[in-house]
Amino acid sequence: MFLGFGHLLRLARAGYILAREGVFAGLDPELLPPPARLPVRLANLIARKDLGGGPKALVRAFSQIGPTYVKLGQFLATRPDVVGGEIANALTALQDRMEPFGRDAAVEIVEKALGKSIDEVFLSFGEPVAAASVAQVHIAYARYHEGERKVAVKVLRPGVERQFARDLADMYVIARIAERFSSEGRRLRAIEVVDTLARTVKLETDFRLEAAAASEFRDNVANDHDFHAPEVDWDRTAKDVLTLEWIEGVPLSDLARVAREGYDLKDLARNVLQSFLRHAMRDGFFHADMHQGNLFVDKAGRIVAIDFGIMGRLGLKERRFLAEILYGFITRDYHRVAEVHFEAGYVPPIHSVEEFSQALRAIGEPLHTINAADISMARLLTLLFEVTALFDMRTRTELVLLQKTMVVAEGVARTLDPKLDIWKTSDPVVRDWITANLGPRAKIEDAGRSFTEIAKLATHLPKVLADAESVLASLGRQAAQGVDLSPASLEELARARRSSDRSLLLGIAAILAAAIWLFRR
Repeated sequence: MFLGFGHLLRLARAGYILAREGVFAGLDPELLPPPARLPVRLANLIARKDLGGGPKALVRAFSQIGPTYVKLGQFLATRPDVVGGEIANALTALQDRMEPFGRDAAVEIVEKALGKSIDEVFLSFGEPVAAASVAQVHIAYARYHEGERKVAVKVLRPGVERQFARDLADMYVIARIAERFSSEGRRLRAIEVVDTLARTVKLETDFRLEAAAASEFRDNVANDHDFHAPEVDWDRTAKDVLTLEWIEGVPLSDLARVAREGYDLKDLARNVLQSFLRHAMRDGFFHADMHQGNLFVDKAGRIVAIDFGIMGRLGLKERRFLAEILYGFITRDYHRVAEVHFEAGYVPPIHSVEEFSQALRAIGEPLHTINAADISMARLLTLLFEVTALFDMRTRTELVLLQKTMVVAEGVARTLDPKLDIWKTSDPVVRDWITANLGPRAKIEDAGRSFTEIAKLATHLPKVLADAESVLASLGRQAAQGVDLSPASLEELARARRSSDRSLLLGIAAILAAAIWLFRR
């Protein structure tokens, strides 16, 4: 583990800012391991007393250290399982805003990325209208078959990949030290956290991947009358440049303007929440950064999403899990919710379904005795994760991201309609998905898929039998010619026989198991 001079300088600067902003102010040195006591006492001496410590101090510090730490904070905001709910909620306030790097530098990047002069690519290319740590956005006009169109051009910030790589190297040093010398560092899987952040940064700095996410998301919502996603201009998109349809609309962050222009706030609130659930359950692909700044309402009254750098995915298993637990809480069928956890393999079978059902009732029943405006689905999932931890449920990253996104989506909906009934709003989306995917028609489709899998297995059976026949023929020849009973020969013979028997048994057993499972349903 090599700690170079550059690492020391950058980490010392970061540590100083964290200490000055009061991040360590709430720590009692006497409760810490001996090596950490002196540094914490020194940190408390230089901590600012006027602003206080706590999670807000962490937000201030990350904002000042640099863009990589802002990204770290935004990532940790999606991982309450790692940093705790209070810190995760505070980190959602981190704003990724920076000074623009100017039009001339952006033009140079566009021309290099697309291999053409700016005048060949666009009819006009304006000054930056928004800037963040990774990129800035320009308004431009481009010519298409149907005529001239306004577009948004996102340009990667110069040198940002080098800066991220350098800061991530520093974070890896700290993560390795934490895991080597601290049981808490190992519990929080510090290296895994940095690994995930590094993957996120890599995705966010290659705009071809964001374009692919935007394109897939647009295809998914193409038939939704109340939701829209911008079109990708692939001819003007590269690793460092992303060109999208320009969205004319009112940002949901400007509630006064939304109301002034006559939009129905209650209808928009319903749309935000139902759309999020629809994307998560129907498509298994959802926008994981649904704050007000990324959502607009257009002239047709549709919600329009932008910025597809952070997306979430759910497999069919996770989607069924989500739908059934929500439906179970809505209908107060706690035993079914408990069964779903066990069927999904999230709770080990050493626990009792009945005891788990009892714990779930403790969560669900209070939700049916309070006012509709006070019910929070995001809070429900938070409590659910807390209870399931008592039953040894393993952390599922995709479900944690879902829960955190639901907190944001629900918050946006509640700013539009503070009295929004979460259960009533969610019910039709969840019920429709349950009917379509867990009802009689879905069982027929599952049966069809099972037959397909059996057919695939059956196609391998002739090869398995042929291999077995080949081995038996070889044994016959050896018997006729005399068997070499040397240790090496015996071992080779035994290995061939085991391989043949295993292949044959596995092939037949797999087909029989699939057939039995299918017909028992």
